[in-house]
Amino acid sequence: MNLANLKVLREKKNISYQSMADNLDVSFQYYWMIENGKRGLSYEMAIRIAQVLGTTPDKIFLNNDLTVC
Repeated sequence: MNLANLKVLREKKNISYQSMADNLDVSFQYYWMIENGKRGLSYEMAIRIAQVLGTTPDKIFLNNDLTVC
């Protein structure tokens, strides 16, 4: 999972930790822990985060260095 993309996208859209948490209906600490790799991420939450950021979960969390065998 590529959490660096999550932070970059959030900052590009000028969205604070608190604003993300509010949009996701979670606490500031809960969201902070997700973004900083301290808490696991459900697929449902990945979808909700992607919706707030106007993209897809794959574009945020999928490692772009994957290769097809």
